[in-house]
Amino acid sequence: MLLGLQPVTTDVYLPALPMLARDLAAPMSAAQLTMSALILAFGVAQMFWGPVADRVGRRPVLITGLLLYTAASIGSMLAGGIGWLVLWRVLQGATMAAAVVCARAIVRDLYEPLEGARVMSLALSGLGVIAIAGPALGGVVAALGGWRAALAVVAAFGALTLAFIAWRLPETLLHKNPDATRAGPLLAQWGSIARHPTFIAWTLLVSATYGGLFTILAGSSFTYIDVLGLSPGWYGLAMASGSLSYLAGTFVCRRWIVRHGIRGAVARGGGFTLAGGVLVVTLALAGVHSVWAIVLPQWLFAFGHGIHQPCGQAGAVGPFPRAAGAASALAGFVLALTAFGVGLWLGQALDGTVLPYALGIGFWSVVTTTVAWTLVQRHTP
Repeated sequence: MLLGLQPVTTDVYLPALPMLARDLAAPMSAAQLTMSALILAFGVAQMFWGPVADRVGRRPVLITGLLLYTAASIGSMLAGGIGWLVLWRVLQGATMAAAVVCARAIVRDLYEPLEGARVMSLALSGLGVIAIAGPALGGVVAALGGWRAALAVVAAFGALTLAFIAWRLPETLLHKNPDATRAGPLLAQWGSIARHPTFIAWTLLVSATYGGLFTILAGSSFTYIDVLGLSPGWYGLAMASGSLSYLAGTFVCRRWIVRHGIRGAVARGGGFTLAGGVLVVTLALAGVHSVWAIVLPQWLFAFGHGIHQPCGQAGAVGPFPRAAGAASALAGFVLALTAFGVGLWLGQALDGTVLPYALGIGFWSVVTTTVAWTLVQRHTP
């Protein structure tokens, strides 16, 4: 549920994004900012929540963060203008960071890196189920009740997650670090983490594969709906089909980790990622501008993402059992900066054709595969 908060926050309202822009008389760049500003706040706030979670524990950070997240979600639903909506989305991103940082740190609290990758893959299979339902549900809700109804679904999920965490989740951090939030030790710790070659390799992998995914998230509604003419409902189903492929990737990931190890799993996943990127660019440049020319490569990329994401999230925090919160926060910050850059680029690059969308996915597929086949292989024990 904690990891699933991220796709709920980003995916459910995707079918309503063009509708939102029209209703609030907002340009495309401003509508994109409701996504990219959320992700930037998500990344920056992790640098705060991670050390705090190492100092006071996971449970108090989760309850505080989820309370604020639910309030921000209600504010987003009631926003009267695009400026207020961006502001509430920033607060959503900042508080969502608490949930995701603690989720990743909890896995490291309880499992060693190799087993942690398998557990993370299992958790992300659950995320995949949520991601499948998100766009489809958002499309139906937006068609029936508009963009505010889609954001009401987000608020309801936040409230449900808060209730479950408060009721059921115990504290998982056995040894709190009283120095975790002191400026001197924290900066020294971040410097040590940032220089670790294993951390660098896995963080680059996760950031690159999410760069491709965020291109899909932030650009797909305009590409499918405005360029290719799909209705919000059919668009939601197209995105759900990609989530099904992602879910299949997480299942295969667990099998490949057992058979080939974490490095072998990522190396094989890179082949699917690269195939998806090359195919979408080739078809776009060849003038094949149809729904299937976007959906099929998206399936390949999503399958690879289902392998890279769990391995990368576990691999980035693996070397730091006593600083899992700080390592998770730093990796999440780099990922969010990548996504923010993608969102800004899309706001300027989308031109009423499929080409910017296709080129973005193609670029990140090449970067992801290069990292998977080089740095990860070289710097993972």
